[in-house]
Amino acid sequence: MKFLFDLLAWLFGSRRTPQEIVREQVALPLSLTWPGGKRRHPSIRLTIRQGYSSKKQPKYITKLLKSEVSTRTSSVPYLFANHDADRRHFHDLSLDGDDSRLMSRELPMFRTPQQLADWLGIRVGELAWLVHRGTSDRRPPDEQRSHYVYHWVKKRSVSIEAGAPMSCPVLTQWRLIEAPKQTLKAVQRKILTEILEKVPAHSAAHGFVRGRSIVSNARPHVGQAVVIKLDLQNFYANVTYSRVVAIFRSIGYCREAAIWLARLTTSAVPWSLSVPDGDEGTKSLYVRRHLPQGAPTSPAIANLSAFGLDVRLSGLIKKFGGNYTRYADDLTISGNDDFRYALRCVIPLTEQIVRSERFSLNHRKRKVIRRGRRQLVTGVVVNQKTNIRRDEFDLLKAILTNCVKLGPSTQNRDAHEDFAAHLRGRIAFVRQLNQARGEKLLRLFEQIDWLR
Repeated sequence: MKFLFDLLAWLFGSRRTPQEIVREQVALPLSLTWPGGKRRHPSIRLTIRQGYSSKKQPKYITKLLKSEVSTRTSSVPYLFANHDADRRHFHDLSLDGDDSRLMSRELPMFRTPQQLADWLGIRVGELAWLVHRGTSDRRPPDEQRSHYVYHWVKKRSVSIEAGAPMSCPVLTQWRLIEAPKQTLKAVQRKILTEILEKVPAHSAAHGFVRGRSIVSNARPHVGQAVVIKLDLQNFYANVTYSRVVAIFRSIGYCREAAIWLARLTTSAVPWSLSVPDGDEGTKSLYVRRHLPQGAPTSPAIANLSAFGLDVRLSGLIKKFGGNYTRYADDLTISGNDDFRYALRCVIPLTEQIVRSERFSLNHRKRKVIRRGRRQLVTGVVVNQKTNIRRDEFDLLKAILTNCVKLGPSTQNRDAHEDFAAHLRGRIAFVRQLNQARGEKLLRLFEQIDWLR
């Protein structure tokens, strides 16, 4: 309350004439906090009256002014710098990077759009074109001028997806796949290989991490008394642009570089995007800028966005003596006989942590599987050891047997270009889970006459 009175007194307490008062707009930086530790939203602006007595001005106001005014300049600091509404002052957002963090991970260093374009090997104008710098809301005007190819995929069943904050959940049966076009895809691959892959994900994350797989995700849950499976709702679309900017800032990049990197790795669909069945509610899930499902950078950024979630959940489950892993949007928790009695505490606390990390759970997909039933984790049976599902093994064995008797051409119903390689891959997966069963299938594969 004292802060509010001080602020009002500072704003309106001057007795000088209006002609002597000079006003200017100063944006509060993200890194600064108000007294009491409360963070102020960066979009809120503060009207400052020059000439106000420094004795009457609160100390924290003086501190804010000194640290922010240094980033404002009347000249253009670099190309595409942000300016005030009066277009007389510009904000230099390239001064708050942490080069020591970048050097420790051997990451490329750049601060301005021109330096970023030089690192990517493209012209700065092409960089601005890739992020739709010329449009007012930084989104493509239509599908043809977008840098993504949009494809709707029908889900197995209708699901309730969480949309933007303060909005109602959406009932939908469609998922949007956004595949980047050639130029943007090359840029995203460079960002992935030279930046994102050098930032390690949490040890509990097994999806899209080199050296980890669905098998490594399942192994901690072998032979447990109970397995709990949870699913994050609309995982990629709920990773918003502001969160991606924060990820690049935490790596060590300045605000300007983080903003441009986030624009290159996120997507906002055009307002005119066609939706199956004309369902505008489904399109509302993808209108705000988000991680596109189909971009090469999205899995790595999604893992980094869930780093805090993994830290908190792994610590919580460890306190109760259980195990926790995450494969993309699939959360798996397991424990022994004593852990079963803690489920009344574990599940509500887990849901609370997920909400506080700004994710949502799909309660329709929550499963609690006890020892007496088949415990399946990311497609791997974990009751006694990692094993393949019986129905999948029987199906693959029947395909191989028919290939031996009738010829492989009669079994390639999905028209695989290299049917032999397809079968070898499936056999290798079985061998990884169950060596004995894999060897049995391999012997059948070797008997196939591929000329038939």
